[in-house]
Amino acid sequence: MGIDLEWLRTFKAIYEHGTLTGAAQALFISQPGVSLHLNSLEAYTGYKLFDRSAKKLVPTERGKVIYNFVEEPLLKLENAEQLFHKSTKTERSTISIGMCFETFQYTLEKYIATLPFNVIIKFGEYHQMIHDLDKGLLDLIITPQKGEQKNLEFHPFSKERIVLIAGEKTDTKALKALLKKKDLAGAENWLKEQIWYSTAADMEHLKKFWQLNFKHHLDFKPNYIVPNMCSIIRCLSGETGYSVVPDFLCRQEIAAGKLQLVWEGDPITENTLYFGSRKKTMYAAEIKQIQQIFLKEHKA
Repeated sequence: MGIDLEWLRTFKAIYEHGTLTGAAQALFISQPGVSLHLNSLEAYTGYKLFDRSAKKLVPTERGKVIYNFVEEPLLKLENAEQLFHKSTKTERSTISIGMCFETFQYTLEKYIATLPFNVIIKFGEYHQMIHDLDKGLLDLIITPQKGEQKNLEFHPFSKERIVLIAGEKTDTKALKALLKKKDLAGAENWLKEQIWYSTAADMEHLKKFWQLNFKHHLDFKPNYIVPNMCSIIRCLSGETGYSVVPDFLCRQEIAAGKLQLVWEGDPITENTLYFGSRKKTMYAAEIKQIQQIFLKEHKA
């Protein structure tokens, strides 16, 4: 495999701007794309081309040599590109968005093919998403948590209610009788004996619901640990067992009778969902379009 011209263009932009963020803005590509090009070029040459300091990337001696070789040829290519490029053609911008898998699948996934720009979706833990947003690795995040970074802003747009659900075939009469009598100790002990579903990556919903309603830390292990909450919904639909999930994930299944909404809790457990973005961004129009999708879906 030969050297990729885009690697060299990205290298030149990093060299001249001193940061991955500056290079990404100059090239109108995402910062993860800039990092990928640089890593590929370093792997191809076999040399480290920049030293990473706290605030900027400093070219190594090898980096300086390569820059001196490619600067003038790339400049000529860029001039030729501007000369012959059709002015009517517009480049597609690329934005990176962080959210949980379930939020993507239930809200944004069906709109992806209609978007007039490129999108990179990243799943992960919320504190890491906030960190990546602050560092320019993400342009927008959908999160129930806020950060304190000065260059970030968080706008609330919806609430998700955390509820206790059961499969269609689950007999919930005994539990509902205990809850009606406000026998929370009895309800807690009864629930511990039932079949439970949870996820490997995130049990926070279940832990928070249990703590708020029963005033105890969760002290039992679910029977089935599945990849994500979408898996929980599918496994429970039409079957037996319990789980605690955000209500927006299971509205259709509850309406269809495949799941039961057993208890909303007392007090009701809710999370506020926020749009997180940087205060200064070159992707304001693209971010606004994504936000409009979320506002539409959560209103519905």
